[in-house]
Amino acid sequence: MLLLIDCTATDTSHPLDLSWLAHKHPDRAQDFTLSQGTARVFYPHCDAQRCTLALQVEVDPVALSRSSSHRGTTPLEPYVNDRPYVSSSMLSTAIAQVLGSALNGRCDKRPELVDRPLRLRAVLPVVPSRGGDSLVHKLFAPLGYTVRATRLSLDDRFTEWGDSPYFSLELSATITLRALLEHLYVLLPVLDDAQHYWVGEGEVDKLLRKGERWLADHPERALVAARFLKHQRALKDLALARLDEDGSPEPATEDDSEREVEQRWKRSEKSDRIPLDAQRREWVRDVLAAHGARRVVDLGCGEGKLVTYLAQHSQVAHITGVDVSPACLEIAQKRADKLGPSQRERVALIQGSLVYRDARLQGFDAATLIEVIEHVEPERLPWLEDAVFAVARAPLVLVSTPNREANAAMPGLSPGAMRHSDHRFEWDRATFRAWSDRVAKEHGYTVTFADVGESHPEYGPPTQSAIFTRGTAQRANANANEERAV
Repeated sequence: MLLLIDCTATDTSHPLDLSWLAHKHPDRAQDFTLSQGTARVFYPHCDAQRCTLALQVEVDPVALSRSSSHRGTTPLEPYVNDRPYVSSSMLSTAIAQVLGSALNGRCDKRPELVDRPLRLRAVLPVVPSRGGDSLVHKLFAPLGYTVRATRLSLDDRFTEWGDSPYFSLELSATITLRALLEHLYVLLPVLDDAQHYWVGEGEVDKLLRKGERWLADHPERALVAARFLKHQRALKDLALARLDEDGSPEPATEDDSEREVEQRWKRSEKSDRIPLDAQRREWVRDVLAAHGARRVVDLGCGEGKLVTYLAQHSQVAHITGVDVSPACLEIAQKRADKLGPSQRERVALIQGSLVYRDARLQGFDAATLIEVIEHVEPERLPWLEDAVFAVARAPLVLVSTPNREANAAMPGLSPGAMRHSDHRFEWDRATFRAWSDRVAKEHGYTVTFADVGESHPEYGPPTQSAIFTRGTAQRANANANEERAV
């Protein structure tokens, strides 16, 4: 395997900046022992105009074939494969071990170079692309590269065999070395659609660490996550959920239209805006605390963000998450498993539909319906109202839903479009208040309203919410209002 990185002179950078960042002296060749073979770093060219760093990886095919992690489905498969010869996750491992300082953005002697864009060109003579040249461009072009991918034939002597799935790849951009190595580290296994080692939840952390500066914006982020994590759906969903939890934007794509458009609101370096989903969680926490709610049920809990958030606050003694999707509950359980022992004991997860009466939902101090009702068909809303307000009948019910009027202020959302492909409706403020007033009157609740998120002077808040109270919750709310007034 071979990776060549060229750095050419510009008005603001010198080619030798590359050697400082790589922590490898241009006058010496250095060898490094890897688990799969040997890596060598050397400089085939270095002068005042251009510096070329070469990372060569010599894989031991015999040791590779004997590794239990590479045993195939047939006896010959470990011996007849392309692993020692094409750039893959093995090259990613070599980048991490040999060029780790540059990959992680460390340069003690010249720290100012870490964030300095250089004129770089990366050359990989043989790269597999299980998706053709279109996949190569889909992965690298959005990152600002000029991409040159030349398909290689299987054998020049036997043209009738046709083309191979391999390419000679050249990437050019004015970019930091750290960014280039991050892109190669993540996307080489994605091109190959394979990892040479077992993939577990730790790989999600690795993917997010190496992709934290660019993956959230990438139009193929779902594909990247799926292939990097060996198509393990739970891990992919966990990675995408964590990207959203960090407030990263979500560009709409045909292949991954299930993510909320509101995640496109990217926080710039000059902005301290808290992500909208985080603001909703904080709002729920504050309202529950004001009403003294100790036992809470989160209806339509999804992947468990609110459940695990509330479990970390001692004011909540128990939180039950309910969702109809087993896949979402699996991710929610993984989130809960990461909590401390005492926090984890506060969490319970159950599968259930919110449009059917369910005695398990009774006996709670509060119920939350956060960004849920808009996913229900309008003709089935009366069933949800009955299940939540007539049967479960918690003293305190919190409901939030998108404000359709605020869509006009959301970047990238076409007129008339909804924020989520699964939304059955989105209400303006008048419609939501009318629905809330009717539900409260029919079921013996009092309702007040609150805005969540930064309110637009014309269109209002991005999230509109209602606080339904009855009985003891009404009295507690009145007492809290009196205390605030005093």
